[in-house]
Amino acid sequence: MKVPMLDLTEQYQNLKEEIHTAMEDVMSKAHFILGQNVKDLEASVAEYSNAKHGIGVANGSDALNISILGLEIGPDDEVIVPSFTFFATAGAVARTGATPVFVDIDPKTYNIDPEKIEAAITPKTKAIIPVHLYGQMADMDRIKEIADKHNIAIIEDAAQAIGSTYKRKKVGELGTTACYSFFPTKNLGAYGDAGMIITSDDEVGERMRVLRVHGSKPKYYHHVLGYNSRLDELQAAILNVKFKHLDDWSDQRRENAYYYNELLNKELSDIVVTPYEEEFNHHVYHQYTIRVPKRDELQAHLKEQGVATMIYYPQPLHLQPVFKELGFKEGDLPETEKAAKEAISLPMFPELTREQQEYVVANIKEFYKG
Repeated sequence: MKVPMLDLTEQYQNLKEEIHTAMEDVMSKAHFILGQNVKDLEASVAEYSNAKHGIGVANGSDALNISILGLEIGPDDEVIVPSFTFFATAGAVARTGATPVFVDIDPKTYNIDPEKIEAAITPKTKAIIPVHLYGQMADMDRIKEIADKHNIAIIEDAAQAIGSTYKRKKVGELGTTACYSFFPTKNLGAYGDAGMIITSDDEVGERMRVLRVHGSKPKYYHHVLGYNSRLDELQAAILNVKFKHLDDWSDQRRENAYYYNELLNKELSDIVVTPYEEEFNHHVYHQYTIRVPKRDELQAHLKEQGVATMIYYPQPLHLQPVFKELGFKEGDLPETEKAAKEAISLPMFPELTREQQEYVVANIKEFYKG
């Protein structure tokens, strides 16, 4: 059996007619930049996030970058970030001229450890970027308490977490801004690059709207250096179709995660550490990530059996060559470094079948106990 990491073909076939109609509507109206589809999606996602403003941008990385600039963070400033995350989190900070300050993670959730944040704060600290990794929100009460105490902003990196909740609060309710990615592999994915920023701060929201169009307001009058970063109208049309199904897809992901848990904990609980979900969180399982010994050998075995897996992330950001001047060394963030050696993500998508999951787990069992 072949089990892909992600299969979008069935989803496309189910929505094919509606998506083609939406795309043809855009083509017939010939309004391709910041049209009605973008406005509709911005309004829908903002309302879904219990926030006032949605600002559509070209991708999730730009959402982070424009959020940082929208909060007027730049050279000589510092932003606290986890090291166990995709490069864009820290790359966006560095690209503005600010300095990413890496802290360790909670080993159970893989999210930034709030108890490590305060020691990293200096007079230069202007923001914290908690990453809601794999689809589970970070400990936002504690993070907000620290941010409020030190008068610093919170930028939620929610690239993997649309639809997740923390104590019944949505992504975007507890941060100054929140950043979504609609990359095709995400829970709500476009057919190309796309992203969005969420905020309830009117001033920050307006500043970010200006930044996404070369810093111009009105057109051709530029008071700041901005970007050419606009959510494409065709992508917005596709996302408007798919958005209506997001909660159902999230529920299916959760059901798949629980079935993996049942299978893995039945006979492999002494070897495999299944995902930990805080009782007050609603995890949307963008990834189903386990911890295992001999991780790389297991990945090779599963590949031989036709099972795709991914390692998110094999090298922590604080040890990346591009950040060597920051002075971090191996051993500085032990939980991050341990997770980078043990974590592996199994196939996860709404249409994943029980038969496929059973095949995946049977081959994991074969590797460890065969």
